[in-house]
Amino acid sequence: MRKVSPTAAGAWAIAIVLGLASLPGLAQTVFKYVTPDGRTLYSDRPVPGARLVEAFAPPPPTTPAPSAAPKAPASRADATAKAAPDRTQGLDAAWREFNDAAAALQEANRRLEAGREELPGERLGTVRRGAGGQPLTRLTDEYWARQSANEDAVAKAQERLDKARAAWEAVR
Repeated sequence: MRKVSPTAAGAWAIAIVLGLASLPGLAQTVFKYVTPDGRTLYSDRPVPGARLVEAFAPPPPTTPAPSAAPKAPASRADATAKAAPDRTQGLDAAWREFNDAAAALQEANRRLEAGREELPGERLGTVRRGAGGQPLTRLTDEYWARQSANEDAVAKAQERLDKARAAWEAVR
């Protein structure tokens, strides 16, 4: 099994979930794992040595299964017919929010990874030399503030995705 970087993992997860949604007969559950070194992996099989974080079940098919139940009285059928567009709109809105939240998490993870590289002026040197003769340096407070902001953005994006997933589950 090929391991995927955290940056590409979000894109893969979205592609897998959407791909599986389009093929309900072939759909499989996708699992999210975290390795001991902190990398996030998505797979349809167990990942040795990694901790299972969550499972993504593919969404149900959009066409309802035929029902053998007796027909409801006309008044109940009318009420159902009136409620169907609202339900469909709610499902569509929840699914769009879920996809938007997943894309936002992917972008936040991309920025976090890209932001780990220090920017010009974010490393300060000293006149002293260390044991190996190399100058002693440290990263500035601005670098650490930027890292903290990126990590906060990832946490907020994950929280948004969790809420969107819960809303989707509630609507379906």
